[in-house]
Amino acid sequence: MMALLANLSIPWGTKALLGFADSANLTAPTPPWLEDGQSQAPLCTLCCCGLLNRTLAVVFMVSLAFAIVVGNVVTLTVFMQTRQSRTPQGYLKVSLAIADMLVGVLVVPFSVYTEISLMVTSTPPVWYQSSAAPMDAADHNHGGSTGSGGGNLSVSWQPCMLIGPVFAGCTFVSISTIFLMTVERSVAILWPLHKDAVVTRRRSLMLILLSWAGSFLLAVAPLVLSRSFTLEYNPCSRMCNYAPLWDVSLPQPSDAHVMLLFPAFDFTLLGGTLVVNIVSFTSIRRYSRKRKLLAEGSLGGDSGGGGGGGWCQHRPSFSDIKAAKTIGILTFAFTASFSPIAVFVLGNVVGYAWCNFSFFAFWILAGNSCCNVVIYSVRDQRFRKGVTLLFQRERSIPQGEKN
Repeated sequence: MMALLANLSIPWGTKALLGFADSANLTAPTPPWLEDGQSQAPLCTLCCCGLLNRTLAVVFMVSLAFAIVVGNVVTLTVFMQTRQSRTPQGYLKVSLAIADMLVGVLVVPFSVYTEISLMVTSTPPVWYQSSAAPMDAADHNHGGSTGSGGGNLSVSWQPCMLIGPVFAGCTFVSISTIFLMTVERSVAILWPLHKDAVVTRRRSLMLILLSWAGSFLLAVAPLVLSRSFTLEYNPCSRMCNYAPLWDVSLPQPSDAHVMLLFPAFDFTLLGGTLVVNIVSFTSIRRYSRKRKLLAEGSLGGDSGGGGGGGWCQHRPSFSDIKAAKTIGILTFAFTASFSPIAVFVLGNVVGYAWCNFSFFAFWILAGNSCCNVVIYSVRDQRFRKGVTLLFQRERSIPQGEKN
């Protein structure tokens, strides 16, 4: 699924990107309404410059939203109707599917609506970056951004105040859910006899609720703990981004460091997921080697004694091993889609403003929200069976009504 690390951890916002745009030929001439403190004209980027490119971008966004919604609705239906899926692992997959579906229901359609509005009208919407523009005069005083930032936001309601936290929260939920799925499978691999006692439905549901609550609290942390940031629609990434309210030529305010919470959270959980996967797959490899030696008869003496029988009793099941490999593929897919965002963040840190690259980085990460159903279809036999039964049931309903 589901991601906003670069959105949330970029030390500069749209105003900083505009500062680098002259050398990169990314901006159009300054419109007259910019001087009046109104909406800012959208940047003309490689992917969205010209009617044809804008149309292709909108078609891509619509197709992506459709794929995300349909795929995750099928996933939720299969897991909710299949009794064998009502396990801790099944609950975690449902949580991941809900987070991904919210991206397809709210985040992507909002970008589609904004892009179509910019195509059919000569003037951007009233709310388009209106929250940051009125702060320019006060930013030079360096006191307005920290003392009266909330008053300027009342000029017009900014939809990104809703879409931005939803996107960020769903991203954090996806990362934390993948981490919990990895830990759950590692328990089944390393301690197969104790997995039912350690990993219970009640504990899984509690961890899922804590994951959602903590993720969305973290998503709104810059708005709650700091008055130096706002949310606006970024003309480069075509998504809602956090943007600074202070003049980027002046020193950062003391509360600007709250943005470091996002990369710290993301990289900590992704690093922990990688470590747990390494431990799990090392154990699987050791078990597979022992099983191969037993089949060849090299451990014949050990298998006849108590040690061999004890090892056989403590071995993980084939379904647990296959589920661990499936979750490993989920982790690899998410990390691969997250890598462009990490590169983009590093580029911003050293001073590069990759406007075109930001579009591809963000939308590759958004495209991950429709990948999980494909992985389940290829790797999970129960999921394939559930999808088959679901469509067979839909076909048999009209025949039953006719009879």
